[in-house]
Amino acid sequence: MKLKILGAALLMAAVTSVRSEVARINVDLTRPGHKISPMLWGIFFEDINLSADGGIYPELVRNRSFEDSTQPEFWTLAAKGSGNPVMSVDSSLPLNAVNRHYLQVKMNSGFKLENGGYWGMNVVKGGRYQFKAAMRGQEFSGPLAVKIVGTNGAILAAGKISSVPGDWEYRSLDLTASGSDASAKLQISASGNGTLLLDMVSLMPEKTWKNHGLRPDLAEALDALQPAFMRFPGGNWIEGDDLAHMYHWKTTIGPIDSRKPLWNTWGYNTTQGLGFEEYLQLCEDLDAEPVFGINCGMSLHSSVPLDEMGAWIQGALDAIEYANGPTNSIWGAKRAAAGHPAPFHLKYMEIGNENGGPDYSKRWALMVDAIRAKYPGMKLIATSSLQDGSHPTDPQPDIVDEHYYESPESFMRRAGQYDDYDRHGPKIFIGEYAVTEGAGEGNLRAAIGEAAFMTGMERNSDIVEMASYAPLFVNLNHRAWNPDLINFDSSRWYGIPSYYVQQMFSCNRGDVTLPVSVECGDVSEPLPAGCVGVGTWNTQAEFRNIKVTAPGGKVLFQSDFSRNANGWKLLGDGAQWGVHNGVLQQTAEKTFIRALAGSNDWTDYTLELEARKISGAEGFLILFHINNDDDRTWWNLGGWNNTRDALEFGSGPVDDKPGRIETGQWYDIKVEVKGRTVKCWLNGQLVHHYQKPVLSTHAIYASASRDEMKKSMIVKVVNTAPAAIDTEIAFNGVKDISGTATATVLTSSSPYDENSIDNPTKVSPKMETFKVSGTNFDREFPGNSFTVLRLPMK
Repeated sequence: MKLKILGAALLMAAVTSVRSEVARINVDLTRPGHKISPMLWGIFFEDINLSADGGIYPELVRNRSFEDSTQPEFWTLAAKGSGNPVMSVDSSLPLNAVNRHYLQVKMNSGFKLENGGYWGMNVVKGGRYQFKAAMRGQEFSGPLAVKIVGTNGAILAAGKISSVPGDWEYRSLDLTASGSDASAKLQISASGNGTLLLDMVSLMPEKTWKNHGLRPDLAEALDALQPAFMRFPGGNWIEGDDLAHMYHWKTTIGPIDSRKPLWNTWGYNTTQGLGFEEYLQLCEDLDAEPVFGINCGMSLHSSVPLDEMGAWIQGALDAIEYANGPTNSIWGAKRAAAGHPAPFHLKYMEIGNENGGPDYSKRWALMVDAIRAKYPGMKLIATSSLQDGSHPTDPQPDIVDEHYYESPESFMRRAGQYDDYDRHGPKIFIGEYAVTEGAGEGNLRAAIGEAAFMTGMERNSDIVEMASYAPLFVNLNHRAWNPDLINFDSSRWYGIPSYYVQQMFSCNRGDVTLPVSVECGDVSEPLPAGCVGVGTWNTQAEFRNIKVTAPGGKVLFQSDFSRNANGWKLLGDGAQWGVHNGVLQQTAEKTFIRALAGSNDWTDYTLELEARKISGAEGFLILFHINNDDDRTWWNLGGWNNTRDALEFGSGPVDDKPGRIETGQWYDIKVEVKGRTVKCWLNGQLVHHYQKPVLSTHAIYASASRDEMKKSMIVKVVNTAPAAIDTEIAFNGVKDISGTATATVLTSSSPYDENSIDNPTKVSPKMETFKVSGTNFDREFPGNSFTVLRLPMK
């Protein structure tokens, strides 16, 4: 793309006025470009944020197999009558070798057992639900009463299990709801004495998407994106924290009670109800190419010895046979037995996740050689190193996966990243990308940054073959990553503005690129501003004597914690904040724990405090210039397993140095921010003196293409400036574009506007029609907007 900058006057107009000088977009139809990859826009499903269990996999019972822990988590027990029942998790009489734990309830006058599911079970009036459980009694033969109970105690459905067997057997009931409640719970009760053993306790809705066992509204949210492919089942999830928790697809197929539950690196146990078969079926139902990511023998913290890689290589070959093999092959027969005799036509396999260095290159070579020898047509995707972007070159990958999590402005600047890329090497898969800095929980500005980047992907879709936003899903009650494309609770969902950007690109695919040139001004990033905070990462710590002063010594904020934490916003999944003896204390060794205070309007100030580590793996997080609860602008002391100090601005570390925080020692900490300069002192010693670069972005980004089937031209335009820009759009090589055109526009009154569960479409696209004639026309593009124009083509 050629970008002609019109000078300082236009820059000031774009930043300070309601309406800027005109810009110009030129589309050249005389030199049509390359064919656009039909695989360009897809989705990446990672089992994160309870996106499978508690999400698209609609099992309503949580901890159904009692494998979550040695305690009966998410289950409550109450007496029925004057007795005193006791429940425990036992393993002396397992249902089978995989699901070894079960619930044991000892009663002397009956009991009432309840499960509330994943923050409530969504039960809909007239809906049918199947209750099923493996059970056995010891000096207890039943009966059992099974009910679905609403939040007000109303019985929404009820049935009875007349007898409990003496050995493990399944019993089931079909229940029809007489009312609706998004926060219902399952209740199992009985009278009498004896012991009841329960396992695989399930309550599943009869209605699922395309009758293939998935939650309809969430599956339809995916379908509305019209994805060309789906990468699955995850990134870090397939690696696992260690060798014992690596993902193995073979443990996720077959009968539900024979699938091995696995602890997820994102902080919960998985049932594997959404297994390899279900992922492939979802791809088929979405008409999306399956892209299977397989473990390469490397976990997040350890690797399989090279001389033991045979099982991992064979696992990759067997996965391909399961997906594609004939029904008389070993794994093809297992697919047929699961109800799908036809092959799934798997063509893409990604080996590893975010791996790099010599260890990965050696494992890559072993797996690629074996796969290509047996399946030469398989397209193999290599991962690139997060540290330096390198990837294996021997054997050469078909595609290389690159990941980006940055600020809106960083993404805007990446729009030209592939303009001069080597066209003779592997294709590119931008397998994970999202604005994470300054994004709130998914705001308009983040979506605009991504849209600008995506115009560059589309213009360079001869080399960028595939792209997918990440992560895809989040249960609003378990947010391990932020932001996420689709947010949901037990009964509702909404897409963040980025969801609609993805949809607008995917639903407006062209066949061939058209050269575009843009003449516009530049927009500078505003000076940083925001409140302060303290935090921990896998560490217990305490903080005291926190003070914020403006230049000149005026105290903006001070907190002595003599009685409480007034003025502080305490955040973090699993955080344990408290005030004790004049200190603010956090005693949970969890990730991403924060406490925030102050004003988003603060610009230049000095933050002073004392901090002490109580225990744990790392040191402290000292936050500054925070605008949204999930911003990650901080000084990280003793990070990376207590080895380094660095500044972080929502992406990778900068100005990092060796550093360690000792347990039990009080540290004097000072952070001074002035304009774009950050200075940090530890115990009076200057550790960091960093100047954030003055960066700017173009005001207008664009791409254009030709849609042969619909006989139209598609022009995508992103205005990153805060003000509207009057723009002339001119076409070279066409005599007339007269007719009716459409404009689909995504914008809002503020760049920080977000959608929510109660206001799901606050920031969503609006479509209009307008008349065009001649070979050019003028259009005003609102500030912070993304517009898709469809124009008649004769």
